[in-house]
Amino acid sequence: MASSLTCTGVIWALLSFFCAATSCVGFFMPYWLWGSQLGKPVSFGTFRRCSYPVHDESRQMMVMVEECGRYASFQGIPSAEWRICTIVTGLGCGLLLLVALTALMGCCVSELISRTVGRVAGGIQFLGGK
Repeated sequence: MASSLTCTGVIWALLSFFCAATSCVGFFMPYWLWGSQLGKPVSFGTFRRCSYPVHDESRQMMVMVEECGRYASFQGIPSAEWRICTIVTGLGCGLLLLVALTALMGCCVSELISRTVGRVAGGIQFLGGK
């Protein structure tokens, strides 16, 4: 199988894929912040949460739902800052995955990644990480 990458390029491709996968897993997991509410442990991320309070109409009190889930809608995310964080982090993960998968394809296909494409991919990766 021919490759368009040097040994350093192959290492870059593998590390890029590992970092992109780790970033995406971190983005999707609801364990960014930990705390407690109503005596129960809670955690949440930008668009997912675990153990959250809801108002029980029959008992007229707040009860804890002890399960993980997404917010019902984008507007259900608690603040504008968290919505912006969701968008920016999601776009960053998407860019990182794009570069990582392109680099991995460069390990298998000759003439796919030139010096210029490598530099552009590095710039996109920097932007995605920033």
